[in-house]
Amino acid sequence: MTMAGAAIPRHLKTTMTQDKNTTLIFGLIALAVAGRLIPHPDNFTPLAGMALFVGALLPGWRAAAAVLAALVVSDVMLGFTPDHASVAIYGCFLASVALGRWLAGSDGERTWMKVGMAALGGSLLFFIITNFAVWLAPHAFNDTNYAHTLDGLMECYAMALPFLRNAIAGDLFWTAMLFGLYDLAWSRMKPVRLV
Repeated sequence: MTMAGAAIPRHLKTTMTQDKNTTLIFGLIALAVAGRLIPHPDNFTPLAGMALFVGALLPGWRAAAAVLAALVVSDVMLGFTPDHASVAIYGCFLASVALGRWLAGSDGERTWMKVGMAALGGSLLFFIITNFAVWLAPHAFNDTNYAHTLDGLMECYAMALPFLRNAIAGDLFWTAMLFGLYDLAWSRMKPVRLV
């Protein structure tokens, strides 16, 4: 019932929900793109937090599409061309969408502990997978020239540790901001029960 007492027809409720989802999706894409374009510490961007957030809240394929759109648009604007690492990078962000789905879970209970663990897990997964891809790439595609030995792999991970620190900080910050603002807005929209 509306405040005037008239019921909102079902088809209008669906349209209003779709409009809100569309606005949310485009707003999050704009945030993620802006977060990559404005000066920032390396790997301190809203992308992983956004991936977790949309994975937890958006229905169906929209979550993955929003993350891929943010990546493609920002890559084009930054002048990046796809390379061997792009598959690993895009895959890691899609894995964060899957972690967001896990947050939504079948029990419907999302806790701050789960959110923090998902953000940290996403950061670590990104670090492990993308640096493995850098190490694995043929030397012709990789200007770092890590030896394809266990020592070369360990050197690659060691050289990437400063980026991990920033990624964890950024992922925790943006995840807390997105879920925190959402929870705050949701708590203010819930009807107040008068006694």
